[in-house]
Amino acid sequence: MTKPRLLLADDHTILVEGLKALLAPEFEVVATAGDGRAVLEAAEKYRPDLILLDISMPAMNGIEAARRLKRSNPGAKVIILTMHGDLSFVKAAFDAGVSGYVLKHSAATELVTALHGVASGRRYISSLIQKRLGAETPSFLRQPKKLSADLTSRQREVLQLVAEGRVRKEIAQILGVSVKTVEFHKQKITEKLGIHTDAGLTAYAIRHGIASAE
Repeated sequence: MTKPRLLLADDHTILVEGLKALLAPEFEVVATAGDGRAVLEAAEKYRPDLILLDISMPAMNGIEAARRLKRSNPGAKVIILTMHGDLSFVKAAFDAGVSGYVLKHSAATELVTALHGVASGRRYISSLIQKRLGAETPSFLRQPKKLSADLTSRQREVLQLVAEGRVRKEIAQILGVSVKTVEFHKQKITEKLGIHTDAGLTAYAIRHGIASAE
């Protein structure tokens, strides 16, 4: 029987190696990646069946990567593996189109089951989060929502990089654009959100799952 093809993405090398050891008996790990941009490149190259993402990754977080993967690799099922149990992150992930959400401290007991379930077309959410949700399934788990119209994909990228403390020139180099383009996007972000300080933008990014407080 052919094993499902799996792409692993996390910026902690030791964790990735541990996941490979845990999952290799039942999944073919075709590639690993350490940030959201590398995930997009690897997914395009290897066309995996399943993509396991951390939320807190540099340059592009897992939720933004999931949004893009649903457009560039619609046939792949995306599962979040994270330490973030806050429901705002869960909602943001499912709104972005993921099929599963597993907490890292539950990985040893739940991850294999979650991956098989998602591969079979079901949704999966960690038991600890499900207990907090109760018997009634929230609307964001019943059906996917449209992506937020508040910020464009590029603006979310810029916002994450600002929240990571990167300066305009560095952001421009990462995104392959000019400093003026970065300034233009940042201006649009502040206009849309009504937030005019980097500290305020950082707080907004963390609160909405665009960046991590780690």
